Amino acid sequence: MTTPTNNEEFLQAVFAGLTEQHRPFVLGFDGKPKERKAWGGNPWQFGKTSTENPSQNWYYTLATYAPEDGYHRQEKYCAGIFGVMLDDVGTKALPLERLAACPPSIVIETSPGNYQATYLFDEAQTDLGRVKALNQSMVEAGMCDPGAKSPPTRWGRLPFASNGKTEPAFECKLVEFHPERRYSIDQIIDGLELAPPKEPGKRPTKSQAVDRNVEDNVFIPRAAENEVIAALKKRGLYKSPLGGGRHDITCPWLHEHTGEIDHGTAYFEPSDLYPVGGFKCQHAHGDDHRIGALLQFLGVSFQAAKHRPTIKVEPGELHRIVDAGESILADTGRYYQRGGLIVSIGTDPESNETTIKPVSQPALLRALSGAASWLRYDARAEDFVVSDPPARHVQVLFDSEGYQHLPALIGLARQPHLRSDGAVVRDAGFDQATGLFGVFDARRFCIPDAPTHAQASDALAELRALLPEFAFAGPCDESAALSAMLTAAIRPSLTAAPMYHVRAPQIASGKSYLTSIIAAFAGPSAPSAVAFPPTDEECQKLLLATLLTAPSVVVFDNLTNDLIPHKSLCSALTEEFLTGRILGVSKTATVGTRALFLSSGNNVDAVRDMARRAITIALDPQVETPAARQFSGDPLSRVRADRGRFVSLAITVIRAWVTAGSPNTTCKPLASYGQWSAWVRQPLLWLGMPDPAERVFDQLARDPDRETLGRLLCAWRAAFGAAPAMVREAVAMAETGFSEVAASLREVLLEVAEDRGEINRRRLGRWVARHQGRIVDGQRFERASGTTSAERWACKSVMSVQSVPVCQPAESVTAENDDDVIEVAL
Repeated sequence: MTTPTNNEEFLQAVFAGLTEQHRPFVLGFDGKPKERKAWGGNPWQFGKTSTENPSQNWYYTLATYAPEDGYHRQEKYCAGIFGVMLDDVGTKALPLERLAACPPSIVIETSPGNYQATYLFDEAQTDLGRVKALNQSMVEAGMCDPGAKSPPTRWGRLPFASNGKTEPAFECKLVEFHPERRYSIDQIIDGLELAPPKEPGKRPTKSQAVDRNVEDNVFIPRAAENEVIAALKKRGLYKSPLGGGRHDITCPWLHEHTGEIDHGTAYFEPSDLYPVGGFKCQHAHGDDHRIGALLQFLGVSFQAAKHRPTIKVEPGELHRIVDAGESILADTGRYYQRGGLIVSIGTDPESNETTIKPVSQPALLRALSGAASWLRYDARAEDFVVSDPPARHVQVLFDSEGYQHLPALIGLARQPHLRSDGAVVRDAGFDQATGLFGVFDARRFCIPDAPTHAQASDALAELRALLPEFAFAGPCDESAALSAMLTAAIRPSLTAAPMYHVRAPQIASGKSYLTSIIAAFAGPSAPSAVAFPPTDEECQKLLLATLLTAPSVVVFDNLTNDLIPHKSLCSALTEEFLTGRILGVSKTATVGTRALFLSSGNNVDAVRDMARRAITIALDPQVETPAARQFSGDPLSRVRADRGRFVSLAITVIRAWVTAGSPNTTCKPLASYGQWSAWVRQPLLWLGMPDPAERVFDQLARDPDRETLGRLLCAWRAAFGAAPAMVREAVAMAETGFSEVAASLREVLLEVAEDRGEINRRRLGRWVARHQGRIVDGQRFERASGTTSAERWACKSVMSVQSVPVCQPAESVTAENDDDVIEVAL
């Protein structure tokens, strides 16, 4: 058949053999379809009705109409129907590939990735009830938009037209045109393996349809065993499972095989593409016997063959219906709860990155529709009929504050992970004990069951072999880089872990390259860097939106300012969860923080509260032009090419330490990171490496706030001694005094609370109050008791914290750092 070049040729081919009196309708107009009110159209007659101007929206009916005082697009005037259309194939409905077993006559792409498929009948159908039943069977099988009803009056798009729904308008495309492919209704049912259309007849009344003696008339669980498999076993036709929902069986029509050879026959369990299941025999009669024939032979109904639970929508049972809906979602094993939201796990087809995705309300409606058969009572049919999940019930489930049945998903593990006792979870999928979902190929990882100290040393040596060309500023920086690899490998198993910051004095020192290597231990996909947020509000928005998807790594690359201690970032680094309102979600959500945070920058540091939350890896090439250096290896490519091996090496180091009885090397405790210290820091110390957290304590000592506070304490003591003084007294001395003491005090007060060239007393008071009790060089501010209304501050001497080697057995004292308490060894 020649491909048509315009709508007239298209219609002539579709309605070949049309009688002179019977005519379909056509309709063309400009603009957006949703804004059009009149949809009457005009009867089409070849050569006499214009369907030109492809820039317009053009529609036609597959139904034809007999004249009755003119032509009317109404069901009572329908003379026959030439075919059925499937709308929204590939988007709202199943993919186009689902129709391959019974190829459509016509396929039109009506918007990007969205298709209208048409099956032409071998003769015009006048039994409108049977065509409607076929259409309903297609809808129930998920092959068509559920809103596509009423074949006797329904509009479909013509191919030489534009779709005004999109912006800009989409030019429709004729993808397939085979008007010679014409089917009977039975051929379509068999070819697409549809449930037989329900024939009209006498229906029971509601009182007959609803058995009030049944204990649960709302939720009917699916049978414990697939009824098709049970029937095959009963008849001795079942052989064995083949995996992936496929089963090897004996063909019921074995006597028709050449030599009665018993092989090449399989049954497929129901799936999203084939809701009733499938049957395939590779012998000559395979095209004659499909799933419908198998079910008829076994005596199993199509409804039973779907092997799905059933939910009946009854008034007054909203709570039970919603509970049943949540239960069936949990049973699918594809939906979870995370931070008050219903989520699923999906993989981006372009980046191949697996993430956690919140389920939107429309997606929840589709999920519930696919997970169960939903029935409502139809007064006209006087029976329960298949329906979509009611929107009200879906919304109630979506807005629920808690879920009783959906398992809690803590995060994703992109490699084998550890339970709280140090045991390795080697299998992919959901692990109930940890709440983690493993998305990895277990065959790519090889971790010894009980690795020895020697095996750990060998593993560490291989990891160090990735780093010889990096210009670390000191031995502790190499150890910090190794600890970053170990942390990345087990980050989902840690409730909290410090951030890693790579610092260098100039560009092209290898900062981004090192962060890429570390990130490769956390997940197979290369992470995208994000800009460091300027405010805490922006930081919270960024973290909530990012962490909701459970990324393996969050990277802040090429910082130009110091790591500012935004409150939300500090919380994300020390707490297991972060709570807030997420854009696009109508309720507050809680997200897990089990992602590895990385950053890099030239001569930027972690300051104030970030000083103890970030481990710095310092690089220093000590050359004038680092970019001109030449390297002989490419460790990043090695890790990405054999990621399973290198991740296994990192976990082997940790597991060897656990197997050895978790020997403890005395070192300075790092507040909030006890588990990280045990699983990452201690194994490296056990193997003789320097403390990877050494620079944390250097950062605390070099904290700008600490330095400023130390200078203020010294100036305050020089001015007032140990006597209490008010802020206004200190400001007055600084502004009016001419002594060296007053000058020193004025200099530091302006640094703390300068406002338009003057000292802001209120700002100064808040700053002192915020730092009260913090010890610097053996001194601290204390609020003095008294009868005056104004606060008075005294500089008091306390025990001094001395600088000592990092790892050394000793008694410890407690030093305060802002609002955090850090114990350091003396």
